[in-house]
Amino acid sequence: MNTEIVDIAGTQVEVHRKRIKNLHLGVYPPNGLVRVAAPAAMSLDAIKVAVLTRMAWVRRKQDQFARQDRETPRRYVSGETHYVFGRARRLTVVTSNRKSDRVELHGNDRILFHVPHESTVEQRRNWMNAWYRAELRRIAAPRIEKWSELMGVSPNSWGIRQMKTKWGSCNPVKKSVWLNLELSRKPFIAIDYVIVHEFAHFVSPRHDELFVSILDTYMPTWRQVRADLNALPFSEGLGTRCSGGRASSILVCPNPTQ
Repeated sequence: MNTEIVDIAGTQVEVHRKRIKNLHLGVYPPNGLVRVAAPAAMSLDAIKVAVLTRMAWVRRKQDQFARQDRETPRRYVSGETHYVFGRARRLTVVTSNRKSDRVELHGNDRILFHVPHESTVEQRRNWMNAWYRAELRRIAAPRIEKWSELMGVSPNSWGIRQMKTKWGSCNPVKKSVWLNLELSRKPFIAIDYVIVHEFAHFVSPRHDELFVSILDTYMPTWRQVRADLNALPFSEGLGTRCSGGRASSILVCPNPTQ
């Protein structure tokens, strides 16, 4: 894949040339990065024209991201608010001479975080993320099984990773799915939506009419769920996200041979 940075109307655009038929334009949070996936044979002039015709849309999306709420950086100290599957909880840090960590949920609104006395912010972040990962796996596993049976798809593998621009991703050929670790902080319905979204790609790799019809069939409220998910504040740890993926993207050029 060939990549270059091009200035188009004063905007820095990442241009990635791939073995694809059509040009795709995307705007990515949190800073409004503009990225183009273009057919390998498409001329740079044609790419510039395609982007320029959608520059008003690009500016609008960049403005939306600039106005998006952002969570303050977490220091993992007592009194902070942390989200667990959509519920806000107050963190209480308990230090001791033990060299291990432990996370406990108390009631409906508290997290007890047991850590060593001399632990650093980075260590606490890593420990907390490890706990979030385990919790997301516990919650997602039965949902993966449920939706695969309902939708008649059979994933060969699925996993959890930190992703900067997507809530989830998949490889329809390998039948694999990845979920963004950030989903451990989001409501359960958001996890369902991302799983359904990725499984729909097993049937239709593109965001075409077939893909949309699959979402409409299995989750009629998916548009509202996606809107609610994308309206949530950017998280400082994982920060950049997108719907299904979260980045706004469109198919720009149906005839990329010029």
